[in-house]
Amino acid sequence: MKLQIFDYSPPVRVWLLFLLCSAELTASLWMAYELRFDFVVPQAAQQERLVVLLWLVPMQLILLGLFQQFTAALGYFSTPDLARVFHALTIGSALAVLAWVVWGAGVAPPRGVIVLDFVFALVGLTGVRLAMRTLRESLVVSSESKVRRHRRVGIIGAGNAGAVLAHELSLKPGYGLQPVAFFDDNKTKWNSRVHGIPVLGPPERLAEACAKLEIQEAVIAMPSAPAKRVGEIVRMMRAANLPCRTIPSLDQLAIGQVRANQLRNVEIQDLLGRERVELETENIRQVLQDRIVLVTGAGGSIGSELCRQIATYHPRQLLLLDRSEPHVFQIEQELIGLDHGGRIVPLVGDIVDRARMEQVFSKYRPEVIFHAAAHKHVPMMERQPGEAIKNNSLGTALLADLALEFGAARFTLISSDKAINPTSVMGVTKRLAEMYVQSLYAEHPGRTKFMAVRFGNVLGSSGSVIPLFHKQISEGGPVKVTHPDMTRYFMTIPEASMLVVQSAMQGTGGEIFVLDMGKPVRIVDLARQMIELSGLKPDEDIQIEFTGVRPGEKLFEELSHTGENFVPTTHPKICRFISNPVGLDQICQKFEELRASLHQADPDHLKRMLGDIVPDYTPCLQSDNRIVQLPAKPVDQHRQAGSA
Repeated sequence: MKLQIFDYSPPVRVWLLFLLCSAELTASLWMAYELRFDFVVPQAAQQERLVVLLWLVPMQLILLGLFQQFTAALGYFSTPDLARVFHALTIGSALAVLAWVVWGAGVAPPRGVIVLDFVFALVGLTGVRLAMRTLRESLVVSSESKVRRHRRVGIIGAGNAGAVLAHELSLKPGYGLQPVAFFDDNKTKWNSRVHGIPVLGPPERLAEACAKLEIQEAVIAMPSAPAKRVGEIVRMMRAANLPCRTIPSLDQLAIGQVRANQLRNVEIQDLLGRERVELETENIRQVLQDRIVLVTGAGGSIGSELCRQIATYHPRQLLLLDRSEPHVFQIEQELIGLDHGGRIVPLVGDIVDRARMEQVFSKYRPEVIFHAAAHKHVPMMERQPGEAIKNNSLGTALLADLALEFGAARFTLISSDKAINPTSVMGVTKRLAEMYVQSLYAEHPGRTKFMAVRFGNVLGSSGSVIPLFHKQISEGGPVKVTHPDMTRYFMTIPEASMLVVQSAMQGTGGEIFVLDMGKPVRIVDLARQMIELSGLKPDEDIQIEFTGVRPGEKLFEELSHTGENFVPTTHPKICRFISNPVGLDQICQKFEELRASLHQADPDHLKRMLGDIVPDYTPCLQSDNRIVQLPAKPVDQHRQAGSA
C-alpha cells in the first residue's frame, strides 16, 4: 500500500478528525489497562500506563496520518478506509510488541493490553466514522424524500447487479424508486435478505406480490441472463400490466460506459440472445497503446463506437475523420466527457478527396487504420451506383494506397455480409473494396497488414430497421416488412465494434474475417417482438404489412464466397477466410474504367461493369421503369446463411 503524508484539505476537518482520533485512542488504551487488571489497576501499572500513553498514542496518530485518515471526508466511510485504519493500527500494535520485547514492563504495555487496545481502537475509530456516514445518509434520504415521491419497485435478480442497484436506490431517493422486494431464479437465495430487502422467490411470484406489496414497477437486474429468460419475464410483466425496465448490458457495465443505476427500457437487443464478448485485452493494448489510430466514418454508428473503445486503450492520438461536421463534433464532445480529450483529433474530410487525405496522412502518419466510412443504404445505392462506387470502392482504394505509402502498420476495412454473392450495388462495391485490399497486400507483403471484417446488421444503427420500426409503432402502424421469410443477422453495435478491434489485432495480412453473427432472425419476428415491447399486440393494436422485396435485397444473407477457405482463429467468435486475390494491375485497370464512367454511364451500364469485375454479382437492372432481378448464379448450398 502506498503511504503518503497528509494531503491538503480544509483545516477544520483535519483538526476535528485529529482530536476525535486522539480522544478515542486515549480512551482505548485506558480501558485496555482497566480490563487487563479487572478495573483494579496497581500503582506501578498506572504509572506505566501514563508512560505508554505518551508514546503509543502519538505513534498511532502518525500512522493514521500516513494512511490519510485525517484527510478523509467526515460523512464517507467504506471498505478501503477500514483497510487503512486496520493497517495503521496493526503496525502500531506490532511496534508496541517490539517495544515490549526490547524494553519490557515500565515502558511497553503488557501483551494483553496491546491486544485489547487494538480491538478497542479499531472498533472505536470505525464506529465514529460509520456513525457520521449513517447520519449523512439519513439526512440526505430525509431531504430528498421530501422532494420526490417514491415508486415501489420489485427487483428481478438478487445477484451483484441487483444488490448494487438496490443499494444505490436506497441511498438516493432522488431517483424516485424504492426497492421493496427481490425475485430470483436461484432457490438458495429465497427467504433471505439483501441490504435488508427480502428475496421472496422466483420472478413468477412478482405478479402475485404486486397487490400485497403495492409494487408499481419491475426492474430486471440480470445483465448476464439468457435472452430467452429475459423475454419470458418481460411477457409476464406485460401480462400483469406492470411497467418493466432493465439495467445496462454487461458489456456496457464492464467498459465503464454506464452504471447499474442508469435504468432503461427493455430493448430488442435484450431478447436476441447475443452473448457477452470476451476480448484478449492485453494483445489489443499492445496494438493500440501509444499508437496513432485513424477511424474513418468516426461519426457513424460503428465508427463512433470504435472510437469509444479504442480510446480506452490509450492511443497516442485518435484521429476522428468524418465528412459530417455535426457527427464529428458529437463524438468529440462525448470523448472529452470521458476524459479522452487530450488524445483525440477531430478531422472533417471526405475519403474521396485525394488532396485532403494526403494532407491527413502526411501530417499525422496514422499507424493503425479502421476504415468504417461507407454508403450503406441498399435501395438508395441501387438508384445511384456511381456514388457507391466512388465512396465504397474508390475511396477505400485511395485510403489503402496512402496507408501503404505512409507506412501504416495495420489497415482494417469494415465490410458487410452483403458483399458475399452480392445482389446489391452496396454489396458489390464492398466486395470490390475487399478485393482491392487483398490484392494490394499480395503485391506488397510484409508491409502494411491489410484485412477486412464482415458482419451483418447492427441493432440501432442509422441504417437499421430498428429505428424505422420504432417510428412506425409510435405512429400507430402499420409496421412494414418486405417479406414474411426475410431473415437477417443482427449484432449489437458494441459487440460488432469489439470484435472488429479483436480482428485487427489477429490479422497478419490478406485475410477476411467474418464475425459470429449467431442465428439469422426473421424480420417479421423482430417486428412482432418490438410491438410487444411497446405494450401492444401484433395484428390487433398494430398491423404488420408486407411490402415486397426491394431492389438489391436478398431473402437471406450468406457467410462466405465459393472458393474462400475457412481458417479458425484464437477467438471463438471470429472466423478467418483466405482466398486467392486478383492481380493488382488487373483490378487497378478495372477501377480506372469505373472512374472514367462514373458520371457518364447510366446505372444499368455501371452495374454491368461491376458484374464484369465480380462474377458472383447478380445485379438488379432497370428495364421499362421496372426492376428486374437477373437469375442468380449457382451457389454452394452449404455456403448459405446459418450453415457454416
